[in-house]
Amino acid sequence: MLQRASSPEGVQAARRAVRITVASSAGFYPVLYALNEPVVALYALFTPILLGILSPLPGSGGDRARVVVRSLPAAMALTALGTALAVATASAVAGMVLVGFAVSFAAACGPGPAGAAPGLQLFYILACFPPYLPDTLPERLAGVLVGGALLVLCELLVLPAPAEVAYRERLASALQLAARAAAASARGAAAEPGRAVELRAAGQALRLSRLPPAVRPTGAQRTDRALAHTGGATRRLLDQLARATEEAAPVPVRDPVSAPLLKAIAAECAAMAENLRGRRPVAGPEALQEMVEQFLAARGRAASGAREPPSLALLRRQSAVLAEAASVVTARAAVCVALGGRRRVYGLPSEQLWYARPPALVLWLRRLTGNLTLHSVVFQNAVRITIGLGLARVVVGSLDLSHGFWVLLAVLTLARTTAGATWSAVRLAVIGTFAGALTAGALILGAGEATGLYAVLQIPLMLLAFSVGPVGGLAWAQGLFTLVVSTAFAQLGPVTWRLGEARAVDVLTGCCIGLLCGVVAWPAGSAVELRRGVARLLTEVAPLVPATVAATLPAPAAEGAGTRTQQPSEGKTCKPRAYKDSSWQALWQARHRLRLAEAAYAQYHSEPQGHHEAAPDWTAVLNCVIHTLVAANWLPRIAARDLPGAVPGAATSWAREAAESTAAAVNRAADFPPGGIQVPPVRIPYAMESLLTCPVLPVLVDIENWLLTLRADLEAIAD
Repeated sequence: MLQRASSPEGVQAARRAVRITVASSAGFYPVLYALNEPVVALYALFTPILLGILSPLPGSGGDRARVVVRSLPAAMALTALGTALAVATASAVAGMVLVGFAVSFAAACGPGPAGAAPGLQLFYILACFPPYLPDTLPERLAGVLVGGALLVLCELLVLPAPAEVAYRERLASALQLAARAAAASARGAAAEPGRAVELRAAGQALRLSRLPPAVRPTGAQRTDRALAHTGGATRRLLDQLARATEEAAPVPVRDPVSAPLLKAIAAECAAMAENLRGRRPVAGPEALQEMVEQFLAARGRAASGAREPPSLALLRRQSAVLAEAASVVTARAAVCVALGGRRRVYGLPSEQLWYARPPALVLWLRRLTGNLTLHSVVFQNAVRITIGLGLARVVVGSLDLSHGFWVLLAVLTLARTTAGATWSAVRLAVIGTFAGALTAGALILGAGEATGLYAVLQIPLMLLAFSVGPVGGLAWAQGLFTLVVSTAFAQLGPVTWRLGEARAVDVLTGCCIGLLCGVVAWPAGSAVELRRGVARLLTEVAPLVPATVAATLPAPAAEGAGTRTQQPSEGKTCKPRAYKDSSWQALWQARHRLRLAEAAYAQYHSEPQGHHEAAPDWTAVLNCVIHTLVAANWLPRIAARDLPGAVPGAATSWAREAAESTAAAVNRAADFPPGGIQVPPVRIPYAMESLLTCPVLPVLVDIENWLLTLRADLEAIAD
């Protein structure tokens, strides 16, 4: 039964069908009937189909046209390689394995290469089958060039796809919302009803897994990395502002220390929104960092100069404002790299903006080498596709199938990341292909050698196949595409009703091979890898919790007489050298594993939802890791500026015990217990408040605020 698509989806499919039909027909008919060049016509026909229908190119018409232009040299090279290696089955299989893995693995480089990958593989597949005709290479390349040029023109001029809302605009809107919330908090105004919900929704809308592929900043280049970093910091800021809105007292608390910093946060968010829209010069984070320094000094003076220690409620509010400022400084620094091209941002740890200084080639190599692991879903998908294509090419060469191209096309287009999804696709494809083959056989039996009839039918069949197929489901897509193929080959040479039979056999063979690979190679898709990778990630970041607290609160003199810490120089902040040396590698490794887990999480959202019902809250898990890594950079730096020379033993003992209990909870969370995680209380004991010297209390509250955030993340995992 034809699935009813939503109106926008159906309209877009129809517009795409018109573009591809015009591009394919404009090359096929004149070349075949006016120039009598069947080889050129074949490649001119299939090039728009391979890159326009079988390749899910992202973005607007202009975006797709750019991807096609960049893909054409690779398409021509793969066509030449396939033509040369078709001399023998062994060489063709070896080339298929190499091309299959290289092109599939290129998906790690961003949505453009990922979208063009199926089409590029099919250029090699189309050319690597017998008969071995190296003399036809010029005609094949000419057909690819003609078809690609026509596709570019049609993407730009014929009902071009509308542009998605750019990631920069989404970021700008979110920062404007943050600016309004921070400005209202600075004025001491009561929270507007629904403001917290709006802030959280805006943060969730920035998650890469919820965005169209075309606008995701997932490339390896510096700009994409910086924009993704800006988005992460903005999401944290929105969540912090939402939490502050929810916890605000009914009567606004007078807080002259925080008001200037909140105003600076609001102004900085508004300025970043303008920068992202290209309306103001891009400034660095130095001005806001200076405001943070002034805030820390004012907070210390207020605590030490008052007759009574400030209330914990006030200090907790100030600590929350400081955390918001840390998020804004990070976002501002990343915006400087993304838009201003700055290679160095002073005042921030170099590892936070590690991507700012290396050249572009190094960034691309790091992305590729970082995914060369069995724990990368990109690597797993590339291996799965490579095995399937290589095995299919062996079968085609061994059985000498007449239209072996369709075997590999079935493997490539029907393979899914889970065995269950592959089986569902195969069932529908077999039904549709057999229906299409029967219809094509009947058409050829009735029309015979009436080439003109096939020429007349091809255009409406293409329009129907390319508009109904994408929204009607695989059965409709396979059946209608079988008819398109039959009418095209009937014009290129004499055919019989057995053409439909051959396609049905080839598709069935490809389905069996694809299903076998789906069952053997990572049949659970990203679900197992996501759980395994996140568990390993939690285990690795757990030791960072007590390490961060130890670097923030040095041991008392009596306990750590032999331990020396590096003191900050005038106007600068730094981490203790011991912490810097021992934790840098752990931070780097955790960030690497976090990127792999985020890639698995993005694929997880694209898979069928049946096995997701009882899954943990992966967003909460990833947030816990991110909050740990952020604090590992920020808390020691803040304490180095704000901490007095001596720290009472009671304060250090509480902080370390709270950190150890939180780290133990993080380790327990790695096992994903069914009942969830219960984290021991991490609040500062009220009795301790009178024992602590006032200058120490703000730093303790900063630690408490962070540990409470981790506790909320951990307790949300099983929700």
